[in-house]
Amino acid sequence: MAHIVFEHVNIDFPIYNAKNRSLKNKVMQAATGGKVSFGAEGTVIRSLEDVSFEIKEGERVGLVGHNGAGKSTLLRALSNVYAPTAGRVEISGEIGSLVDIGLGIDGEATGRENIFIRGALLGLKRKEIEQRFDEIVEFSELGEFINMPVRTYSSGMHLRLAFAVATIIRPEILLMDEWLSVGDASFNEKAEARLNNLVQSSRILVIASHSRELIERTCNRAMWFEHGRLIMDGQPSEVCNAYWGSY
Repeated sequence: MAHIVFEHVNIDFPIYNAKNRSLKNKVMQAATGGKVSFGAEGTVIRSLEDVSFEIKEGERVGLVGHNGAGKSTLLRALSNVYAPTAGRVEISGEIGSLVDIGLGIDGEATGRENIFIRGALLGLKRKEIEQRFDEIVEFSELGEFINMPVRTYSSGMHLRLAFAVATIIRPEILLMDEWLSVGDASFNEKAEARLNNLVQSSRILVIASHSRELIERTCNRAMWFEHGRLIMDGQPSEVCNAYWGSY
């Protein structure tokens, strides 16, 4: 059964060679949204502070908050990109992340080679990738370009390849940073259909968005983050009213 638990989680990022100056403190805090502290060992940005929650199977959780509030940090912690500095994270269920979908794409490698690279990063075995290779190529609409270096691709082609690989799995826990829009109108239509299928088949959805309409339409729970702290957790309409009514 899919399940997520965060207990008193902190995530810190040390910034080396930064001097203890009040102006720099204010600038860095404004830029990152996190809590900045200075000590003998250097500067530390706390991107998440004392965050606790539990997400159960069947929940669709929307994350709201200003840029730098901690939403993307939370998603990356859920996908095991960031480890907690303090606290406990417990996750049960296969994770599929549509955060940073272009991560791991090698511009010097061909599209064909990148399918195997990205597939391996997603946890797929080579045989599994081979079995789904034709499906990935067909969905990406890259044709003969699949044998060309990715550095020769347009930005749209690059995104189509990354999307086709990233959405080939059917995870129990789906993580998204905004609702993806990929390519031209015709490709975006089938990408939208695939995203909807992924969302419907997932047992847990966690999505960060600046769209109130998306959060209220897609989610049955919402969390509001500010400066790395969980401010409010509840029904999407109540959280959205509080967040969007705060400015």
